[in-house]
Amino acid sequence: MNEHLENLKEIRSLMERSSKFLSLSGLSGISAGICALIGAWYAYAKLNVDGSSVLSNPEIRHEVVPQLVIGALFVLFFAFLFGVLFTVRKARKQGLNVWNRTSKLLLLNLMIPLGAGGGFCLGMLYHGFFWLCFPATLVFYGVALVSASKYTLHDIFYLGIAEIVLGIIALFLAKYNLICWAIGFGVLHIVYGTVMYFKYDIAPKHRELHSPIED
Repeated sequence: MNEHLENLKEIRSLMERSSKFLSLSGLSGISAGICALIGAWYAYAKLNVDGSSVLSNPEIRHEVVPQLVIGALFVLFFAFLFGVLFTVRKARKQGLNVWNRTSKLLLLNLMIPLGAGGGFCLGMLYHGFFWLCFPATLVFYGVALVSASKYTLHDIFYLGIAEIVLGIIALFLAKYNLICWAIGFGVLHIVYGTVMYFKYDIAPKHRELHSPIED
């Protein structure tokens, strides 16, 4: 009986590896969170001069907003860079190929909502709705995670839901947009990354994927 159970577990593991990208590293989430917190600190420094918000001054706002966009791009670049490095390192340790059909589907399902969100935020910046970009990025990022979760660890689904809920909350708390953004992209990523690191990187016996049917 035990032998049959082991065979079934092995078959299931092989099926999951062929349909799910399981090489996401918890360190990727932690590094992304740290980058986001640094970006939030930079944004706070730019938005608050002598204790007053830059957004209340149109002349300064037109100068600062492009700087914030550039800062956000730097945060995105380094978060993506560290994410790729840690993921590739973990995949090599597992003897897995990073660039395959599953990873391509994962990237596609992730990039479509992110691309739509990026275009939407650029439109809001063009029309002067700067404050809406903070909750919008959280919502679109959450949607992207939910969309991509079917091709990777199901834990990503719950992180996506948390990002969406936080983004909606931020819509009604305009004064705390940056704080919500820092919590969503910074704190939640660090917490998620830490949990994932101990769950899937440190303890191999807990690597079993939670499928939607089980949940």
